[in-house]
Amino acid sequence: MIQQEKHQHRTGIARREVVQAGFCGLLGLGLSDVFGMQAATAATATAAGSGAAMRGPRAKSVILVFMTGAPSHQDIWDLDMNRPVEYRGEARPRKTNVPGIEISEHLELIAKVADRFSIVRSMTHNTNTHEIGTHYVLTGINNLPPGATHFATRNDWPCLGSVVTYARPGTSGLPTAVELPTYLNNGYGFSGQSAGLMGSRWDPWQITADPNKPDFRVPDLMPLPLLTAGRLDQRQRLLNGVERYRRDLDAQAEARQMSSAQEKAFTTLTSSRTRDAFDLSREPDAVRDRYGRHSFGQSLLLARRLVESGVTVVQANMGSMNNWDTHTAIFKQLRERLLPPFDRGFSALLEDLDQRGILDETLVIAVGEFGRSPRVGQNVGGQAEFPDGRDHWGGVFSAVFAGGGVQGGRVVGKSDEYAAYPSGQEYTPADLGATVYTALGIDPRLEVHDREGRPLVVNHGEVIQPLF
Repeated sequence: MIQQEKHQHRTGIARREVVQAGFCGLLGLGLSDVFGMQAATAATATAAGSGAAMRGPRAKSVILVFMTGAPSHQDIWDLDMNRPVEYRGEARPRKTNVPGIEISEHLELIAKVADRFSIVRSMTHNTNTHEIGTHYVLTGINNLPPGATHFATRNDWPCLGSVVTYARPGTSGLPTAVELPTYLNNGYGFSGQSAGLMGSRWDPWQITADPNKPDFRVPDLMPLPLLTAGRLDQRQRLLNGVERYRRDLDAQAEARQMSSAQEKAFTTLTSSRTRDAFDLSREPDAVRDRYGRHSFGQSLLLARRLVESGVTVVQANMGSMNNWDTHTAIFKQLRERLLPPFDRGFSALLEDLDQRGILDETLVIAVGEFGRSPRVGQNVGGQAEFPDGRDHWGGVFSAVFAGGGVQGGRVVGKSDEYAAYPSGQEYTPADLGATVYTALGIDPRLEVHDREGRPLVVNHGEVIQPLF
């Protein structure tokens, strides 16, 4: 049975909304490092263990489309008109371009590309709490590690992007993992968005800027006031001079690692490749319009540009914290606010990747932290009951997979007659994580180390084999 936990929407003011994983700090400019010592003890791994039988894993990159707040599976991906009326909701099924697969009537464009993705309808885990569910899904685990809480701490399990950064440090000049365009923050920051207990050196680069805004800029790539190109070059020369006086420390790994991190930071900050990757004005207007001139669409377009430039893992959050948390007016919100921009942006992403010939090497996943309660108006978490919404529900939910060797046009697993629990084979966040790692050629049983040097096996799941 699913653990019934009280719905928590905490409020408050964070000490900092987010610690930007930037580059300027390594040049003495005051922001934290993203490259710092990432190359140290970096372990490369080949697919093994649970993924050995997997057919054709060939992903070079991953785009995780995170639907924060938990989308309603039975109103989007798992509709069944045979369910009792109080369970099935208002949306009607729409036929897709794959016979036998139906999704919400409000996903007109996604229905036309169903042959490019598969739906897993039997995802499940043991919590109804946003923060814990987010931690599970973004890190690929099924239970919290010791000391982890609802808010972000260094006791969190490392997120998928952090593990990939450790196992396959990038060579493109850009970070290995990027999260955009928001940091999931409820006054304290959701857990599961960092390297957690591995330490800050493996944190993803957090981008907190809306790419749909006309003045979109990445703050970490903007020069500070009065910092001209000449002064930046002077700062680099100064650092080089300092290094000459530190040669007696060269035998210490820490010193060598910091020098390498500084060089990467300077290269990233000043490279045209970095600026170009984030410059959406380079895209034709028709392409930007196809994705949609909204945060959803332009975030997904930016995700495509980043993986093309060499970023391995991009997490694109579909809205700010709990954006899909539809306790009230669920059908109106899905119909008018949430599904139209998602329909346009997600379908454009799959088509664009396919037309560019890189869908097969880019694993795309769309998922939230859990699903919604089976019966409309059902009160699960102890808060006031609303007749026109659905509560949190970890008993079953859906995830969509495309690219990276995934065979499109499939439905994997199924929910029961009420869309409350899996019927038959079930899959968990750990299985999602194992699938990501294996598709990238990383052993899910990879051993990493926490800040105290203690060994940890990053994942205990199994590949979702029917996808391949």
